[in-house]
Amino acid sequence: MKNSKFWLLTMLSLMLIMVLAACGGGETATEEENTSEETTGEEGTSSETETTSDIEFLSLATGGTQGTYYALGGTFADLITDETGIKTTAEVSQASTANVNALKDGTAEVAFMQTDIAYYAKNGELMFDGAAMDNLVAIGVLYPETIHLVTTANSGITSYEELAGKKVSVGAPGSGTYANAEQLLEVHGLTMDDIQPQNLDFGESTDGLQSGQIDAAFITAGYPTAAVEALGATADVRIVPVAADKAEALIAKYPYYAVDTIPAGTYGLESEVPTVSVLAMLATTTDLPEEVAYGITKAIYANTDKISHAKGSLIKAETALNGVGIEVHPGAQKFFDEQ
Repeated sequence: MKNSKFWLLTMLSLMLIMVLAACGGGETATEEENTSEETTGEEGTSSETETTSDIEFLSLATGGTQGTYYALGGTFADLITDETGIKTTAEVSQASTANVNALKDGTAEVAFMQTDIAYYAKNGELMFDGAAMDNLVAIGVLYPETIHLVTTANSGITSYEELAGKKVSVGAPGSGTYANAEQLLEVHGLTMDDIQPQNLDFGESTDGLQSGQIDAAFITAGYPTAAVEALGATADVRIVPVAADKAEALIAKYPYYAVDTIPAGTYGLESEVPTVSVLAMLATTTDLPEEVAYGITKAIYANTDKISHAKGSLIKAETALNGVGIEVHPGAQKFFDEQ
């Protein structure tokens, strides 16, 4: 009898131990599952942070409504919006120099500008003397920006030397066009003091030429540019040529220029006109997140077939870093490295 009670107690004890062990094991498994779920959740959050941005809107600074920057800007804004999901708006501006300042004060995140102006801004030269913009970086080069010295047959002007004493539009002080005008006048032995400089934008310049209020106008833009095309509809357009020796002298002193030619038929021209050009580029700042800069670069350089403007055929990923002149944003560089 005593043996029976002993064995019964022993069996009950063993059963109790097994039940407790089972409960303890279940609790441990639950804790491990919870730990695993928490770790997975943390990893998911980290991954999302690395690939997304909280930027909802982007402002793309272009130029005047009669220029090539503005004509391309609307298309670029649409491509960027589609690629990145960030609503992008093309804004009218006073072009290169004003666009540097817009990037500097944060009123624009991306901007068109000339490569020479970007170089001056980055290095604190000329109009940016003492005000270098250290965080200015490139997205990529777009196309040549041709320096047009525009006049009409009625003006009688056929050379740079004949600008002496004439009313000439040279763009806003400190603008890219102004710098180009000043440097081209220089290689032709002239200064701003030798002409009557008029600080007009492209549209005002061609209106002034049409009405006879000015004699000539410097316009730096990719051809064909709307302002000069509009003038050609009502007047006999003449583009004053840059002789080969003058172009050579200009490039020797200012190496960001290149020899260029405006083809016959452009603006109704009977023959091609030799001139010079700088390059158009897109720029931003190092504040722009890398993934956003990558998306902007991809939106443009992977979709050049969607750019209807004549300059679209010149925008290519394989040449986007040629002559850029300043550092490239890491996000843009990543895109070009993948090509």
